[in-house]
This record gives sequence, structure tokens and C-alpha cells, in this order.
Amino acid sequence: MKVLVVYTHPYPESFNHAVLEQFSRGLQAGGHEADVLDLYAAGFNPVLSAADLAALQQGKIPDDIAAQQERVTRADGLAFIFPIWWSAMPALLKGWIDRVFSLGFAYTFGPAGPQGLLKHRKALLITTCGGDQVFFDQSGIQKAIQMTVDLGVFAFTGVPKVQHEFLYNVVQTDGATRQKYLEQAYALGVHF
Repeated sequence: MKVLVVYTHPYPESFNHAVLEQFSRGLQAGGHEADVLDLYAAGFNPVLSAADLAALQQGKIPDDIAAQQERVTRADGLAFIFPIWWSAMPALLKGWIDRVFSLGFAYTFGPAGPQGLLKHRKALLITTCGGDQVFFDQSGIQKAIQMTVDLGVFAFTGVPKVQHEFLYNVVQTDGATRQKYLEQAYALGVHF
């Protein structure tokens, strides 16, 4: 399967990058083809401007958006690796979604309401968290993320299977737990 991996973390030595490396190795071992998009390294402009909106409404897709949409279209599956910051995805990733998952590309409106247009078999989200699972469960943050991202972005745009793996307490956890997370990332790639 061709998998577009959208990676969003500014620091190349981060644990998120180690997760990306293991997941990518797993994809390769599983016979999948990976297209890794590092949003920070690519210098992607996340700002949806008035000019973008005007062009999109006229059916004229700005070149940088068209290039990203082409990468999305070529993929059979989507994977996203990012940290949870302030109970949400990084602003750069949100801006990428705002600009790339545009009306007419990722969704449309019909007589019955919104209709997803993405034809991907699966979307996998691997997110690192600073807090532990108890905190994310009791605070409601994990449920809110799943509602706004898993359902509000991916299910809304037509992806039938959305899997979200939370890697908890990565800032303070021990080496054995981090190793377990890296093994999990590898296995998620193999079995994508």
C-alpha cells in the first residue's frame, strides 16, 4: 500500500522523529511504500489566506496546495505523526489540513449534507503526549481530540477506518517504555 506519512515536529532529535523512523522501517518491512512529508523541513505555509480562498472558490488551486493534494491523491492510506500541544495538533499541521483538505477536494456538500471525498482505506494517527493516560482520560482531552480530529477531520472527509494511537508521558517516562513505544510504531508500520 502507498502511505503518505505526514510528520510534524520541528526538532530532528525528538522522540517523535524516532517514532517516524521506526514507523517508516515498519512500513518498508511490511512491503508498503512510504512518502514521508516533513512539514517543518518542507517549509509548508500553513496560513489559509483570503487569496487562497478566492482562488479555491473559482476552482483555481494554488500551486503549493495542488502539489500537496497530488501527494494525498497518490496515497492509498494516510499516517500522521505529531505531538499533542495544548490539547491539539501543532498549528502547522492544522494549517496544512485547512489548506489541503479543501472543499471540492476532501469534501463537498450535497442534498443530504456534507459528503467526504477522500478514498483512502485508512488513516493512522500516532501522537505523543506529555501527560499520562489517566490524565488524558479523566480530563476529557483524549475524547475531545478523537472527536475533533478522528471524526471531525478524517471520518468527515470519507476515510472509513481511523486508528489513533496515543503514546503517553513521553517527556518523563523511562527508557523501557520508550523502547516499547518504538516497537509499537514499527509494528504499526508493518501491519498498516
